[in-house]
Amino acid sequence: MSEIPTRYRAAEARGARLGRPLRILTGLREVDEDLMEQLARGFMRCDEPGAALARAIRAEPGDPDRVSMAQLRRALADGIESVPEAPDPLRSFFASVEATPGWVDHDLVDEGARVVGRLGRNAADVLLQLSLIGGYRFGGPPDLLVATGGLVGETALRRLGETQQWTIAVAEPGALRPGGPGVALTLHVRAMHALVNETFLDDSRGERWDVERWGLPINQTDQAATLGLFSGVLLLGCRALGVRVSRADSRAVMHLWRYVGWLLGIEDRWLVETEWEQHRLNHHVLLAQDGQTQAGAALAQAIVAAQDRLWVRPPVGLRRRYARERLLSMLTMLLGRRSMRELGLPTRPPWAVPTVIVQNVLRYWVLGRTRWGRRRLDAWGARVRREVMARHFGPVEGDVGQLGPDGRDSAAHEVHDGEGPPERVVGV
Repeated sequence: MSEIPTRYRAAEARGARLGRPLRILTGLREVDEDLMEQLARGFMRCDEPGAALARAIRAEPGDPDRVSMAQLRRALADGIESVPEAPDPLRSFFASVEATPGWVDHDLVDEGARVVGRLGRNAADVLLQLSLIGGYRFGGPPDLLVATGGLVGETALRRLGETQQWTIAVAEPGALRPGGPGVALTLHVRAMHALVNETFLDDSRGERWDVERWGLPINQTDQAATLGLFSGVLLLGCRALGVRVSRADSRAVMHLWRYVGWLLGIEDRWLVETEWEQHRLNHHVLLAQDGQTQAGAALAQAIVAAQDRLWVRPPVGLRRRYARERLLSMLTMLLGRRSMRELGLPTRPPWAVPTVIVQNVLRYWVLGRTRWGRRRLDAWGARVRREVMARHFGPVEGDVGQLGPDGRDSAAHEVHDGEGPPERVVGV
């Protein structure tokens, strides 16, 4: 097996075109070939502690190292010491995540959560449009999502809501403190990633993943790219919509996602401290990518179609149509008409953007400079988060992080390990 997948730099000219704003922003004049080499090899590396846990979860009954789903659930909820006679792989996994690095500043993590909360609708828009849908313009991760049944068909609305619920949960002040709900939820997602890898690399199940082309199903380079979408791209997109983001705000948001990345098992080399470093890394990530596949177009179209199933107040038809047209309008501005055509999405005049920018100038450049205005932004952000969840789940609360032993998404099937009710796998 090759140490570098064929996807590496397979569409470098396209990546350079899409990454031109980042190159200008960071002042890059030449490509860092050492960094490119690290990205190339990262396609073939995974989260090793997570992989060891996944192998233990999928071990045969009777194996002394086998970890049951009940044991994992209890350890996540109440700590590893709450699991009597915990198997060694489970103890090792929790020992690794409890060894918090010295650079973690929980007060700064909480401040990052508050900043993201104050971004309100802008955060929801940028993460959906520029980070999620924009990320579908490259092959690999979208193909895996389609293979697992995620974000396609009738399940798209719920899958989208589950992804957004995770981003909301980790961006709550205090949620990432030791024992906090954001930590448990993130470790659930990490375990799911590891189970997906084990499943799609297990020839005995008949699952085939083209490692020679794409690298490992969930690998360090793709995870580093995803982290950049949640941090640097989030900040850049919000600024493009007129939001004032101070240096202190940027530092706090980057620290929040740096810690989340560590919890997800992303290697330290990809956990950068500053926004400039993230933009520089993101530019090189774009150069390392392959072109778009049909999977990316299918996922993007499924998300747009899901706007017609949102839970909204009457008049339902009018509100759903407005949500769809607003999404297409903002996507046209953020991604460009060429990307819209590649994704098979209809373009719209960017009519929604000027209103957003005017509102943001008032909110962040005028009111946000006062203590009263910041309190208003906090309240607005909390209201937006509730509305986002209601639109995707209605009266039903989301269920992020539920795991099954084979790593498949519930859109494909539910699973059962003989020790509790069937569980399903969702992801980010």
